[in-house]
Amino acid sequence: MSQGYPEMPPDPFAEPGGPGTQTAVLEREQVEERLQEPGDKERFSHYVRKEKILESAMTGEPVVALCGKIWVPGRDPQRFPVCPICKEIYEGLRAPQDGQD
Repeated sequence: MSQGYPEMPPDPFAEPGGPGTQTAVLEREQVEERLQEPGDKERFSHYVRKEKILESAMTGEPVVALCGKIWVPGRDPQRFPVCPICKEIYEGLRAPQDGQD
């Protein structure tokens, strides 16, 4: 120890016998999962199977709507208009299957 200061530990990245001014860079891939599109244009109610909504409420896991949107439900669906793509798919699923309209 010199002048009352504790001795600094050796630099683990310094070359033996060389200057200790190297910089180590750790590279890692940053993954960002986006479950919801930003902005007001995504303010729709979506069609999802009722049991999936209940399961999501208990586990916090995201659900997949008929239109393919993936999100964690948390808002009152009565406050928003129905997604036009979900509505079109739902009506196609509920159309008469015997050829009569």
